[in-house]
Amino acid sequence: MPTVDQYLATLDHPHREGILALRQTILGVDDRIREAVKWNAPSFLLQDHFATFRLRPGAVFQLILHTGAKARPDPTPIQIADPGRLIQWASPDRGVIAFASSQDALDKRVDVARFVQEWITQL
Repeated sequence: MPTVDQYLATLDHPHREGILALRQTILGVDDRIREAVKWNAPSFLLQDHFATFRLRPGAVFQLILHTGAKARPDPTPIQIADPGRLIQWASPDRGVIAFASSQDALDKRVDVARFVQEWITQL
């Protein structure tokens, strides 16, 4: 399996700049955050994975905030302050943030950093 650096070196994606910027933003939130390639995209973890990019080709890319690889039968809801309603909740413990462009990702970096910080404090 390639490292994230190796994966990104060959990534051909229309929003590459935004993806790279968000990667650095997430890694900068907490010194304990590590990364790996999971589900064919960069993924971030402490003890378990908690955020993974979805980099399907097309107009948008996403950051999935989750509580691990497997759905839990009785998930503990994650509470995130999101006045701009940037997170779409797929379940009580899984949120999706969509980015329409690299500029959109750059514009949302401060929010993403705050979301990740709040997320990992609840894991």
